[in-house]
Amino acid sequence: MSQESLHGKWTVSSSDEEDPAPLSLQPVKKEEHPDKDRAISHGKQTTLFNVKQEPEHTPKTDKNKSYMESGHNKPSVSGKTSNKFLGSGSEERKNAPSNEQKRLPFMTSRDSGTTTPAVKRKKESENSGWCLSSSDEETDSEHTGERATRRRSPSPKKRKSEVEKRSPSPGDSQQLDESLNSWDLLEGGEPFRFYLNKVTGISNRYNAGALNIKDILSPLFGTLKASVQFNYCFDVKWLVKQYPPEFRSKPLLIVHGEKRESKVRLHEEAHPYENVRLCQAKLDIAFGTHHTKMMLLLYEEGFRVVIHTSNLIHDDWYQKTQGIWLSPLYPKLPEGSSDTAGESCTNFKHDLIEYLVSYRSPTLNEWINHIKEYDLSETRVYLIGSSPGRYQGAQKEKWGHLKLRKLLSEHASSDSGEETWPVIGQYSSIGSLGADKTKWLTSEFQQTLTTLQKGVTFLPKHEIPLHLIYPTVENVRTSLQGYPAGGSLPYSIQTAQKQLWLHSYFHKWSADVTGRTHAMPHIKTYARISPHFKELAWFVVTSANLSKAAWGSMEKNNTQLMIRSYELGVLFLPSAFNMKTFTVQKNQFSGSKNSAMSFPVPFDVPPERYSGKDKPWIWNIPYTYGPDTHGNIWVPS
Repeated sequence: MSQESLHGKWTVSSSDEEDPAPLSLQPVKKEEHPDKDRAISHGKQTTLFNVKQEPEHTPKTDKNKSYMESGHNKPSVSGKTSNKFLGSGSEERKNAPSNEQKRLPFMTSRDSGTTTPAVKRKKESENSGWCLSSSDEETDSEHTGERATRRRSPSPKKRKSEVEKRSPSPGDSQQLDESLNSWDLLEGGEPFRFYLNKVTGISNRYNAGALNIKDILSPLFGTLKASVQFNYCFDVKWLVKQYPPEFRSKPLLIVHGEKRESKVRLHEEAHPYENVRLCQAKLDIAFGTHHTKMMLLLYEEGFRVVIHTSNLIHDDWYQKTQGIWLSPLYPKLPEGSSDTAGESCTNFKHDLIEYLVSYRSPTLNEWINHIKEYDLSETRVYLIGSSPGRYQGAQKEKWGHLKLRKLLSEHASSDSGEETWPVIGQYSSIGSLGADKTKWLTSEFQQTLTTLQKGVTFLPKHEIPLHLIYPTVENVRTSLQGYPAGGSLPYSIQTAQKQLWLHSYFHKWSADVTGRTHAMPHIKTYARISPHFKELAWFVVTSANLSKAAWGSMEKNNTQLMIRSYELGVLFLPSAFNMKTFTVQKNQFSGSKNSAMSFPVPFDVPPERYSGKDKPWIWNIPYTYGPDTHGNIWVPS
């Protein structure tokens, strides 16, 4: 089947229904070979789309040893490719080609305005900027023969050989808001404790009120005694450097899901650090991943939980949009307190302990005991976790989308009229959802997203709008990173072809409200919003993409929930904040006191539906008809 768009023509053989084959990347000098781009686009079509599944990362052979997560499926790169274009998992995003000359080729008019942050922060002595990236997507297969594996993302090809452009280095990030103090931000009373990360290359005004990883690990937040990092992708050397020097020798536990060769590499990375221990999460169901992103921080002064969406690699904290929920500093309970003491109205302490117990790891028992000693009663969010397994009876309501359904049925608003409110889903990867919408999306998953409080009558004749936000090719092409940003949006042609029906639900990524339209999203959010887009019934930020592997799918005539992966997120419900609904915050950087209790939705609403010319970003086909912001084209061959 041959298809053509403004961004190139591609052909898929019949074997594309099977496992895809490795992608090989070869540098292209467009002006020296005017027809070579097309030759590569068309000459190796079978190799491109018949990708053999590669269950493990292949590390990059340079001094940087981390894996780059461009999704749960990462295209492999052949050994013929020059080192410049090789990447091991997340590593390619950490070192993605970028541009030094003009950091903001697509600056909006709002960026030129004066900085009026809501909370002024003092100057910090250390660099405060990081590099956002994105990276952890999964290809969830509902068919037995399909595998969801992590592969390296295709590298961009240079349009002109003499263009030696690079993105701002991490050192440039010291220009980001050095005059703002993160501690003052927290003390300013942000009620939801929901933050975006700092983005290199946007106006400082949009980084006021944002956090980077060094902010989170700063001594201002507490005197660290020990920490745990749960994640999908790690660069241990980089991670250790994000801790302040005085904390770098403190005990650090890394919870990961690596196996076989990639596990060996991770152990090799951690070996030089005597304080670093590793804990492997059990993945007993095929194609599952350890996708949770959480920090547990034990201080001399207390204890803190951080649930976020970034991998622990350089590129994930650079020029992508990420989300962070930062807990209060939890105080220690008086000695002799009961095991149920320190619980919140959201049952957060119980659910967090239950999530950790699901790992069945003696290594984590120490941290379970720590949590029991602290008062988590100030928590106002609900925990929504996924843990691999097959669950029946009451157990199935503890995890995945059925946990969300249960919470909404118990605590969502009961106001009349909300039964017709639209639902928004925003994510950075898409799994295999079935041959038509009724197989999962508009049946069990939408039933969860539209759940009302018990006793509220649902009118089935009303079709509830479903707005799915996923970047277009043009979003990626014009982004801060250009085409390399697409390496973190691993929607494959093999999956996309099987569910063309899904694309009718798609809306563009746009985030002028937070200055992040050109910072591609790695954040994942779900929400129910009013028809006029001014109120929220609830909001979720999570590691879970739009996939059955992440949220779970029903089996055995809806009596059993099957989940493949570990995921974690938090649910914001107005009732936990003594409100009926959240007001959508329109001017997030105005400093207006009137917006103190309005919710900071990180993207523009209402979302804009794809036009006839818009195509969803698909990461393993070439884009040669238009250069990106750095003059690159994208040729996975």
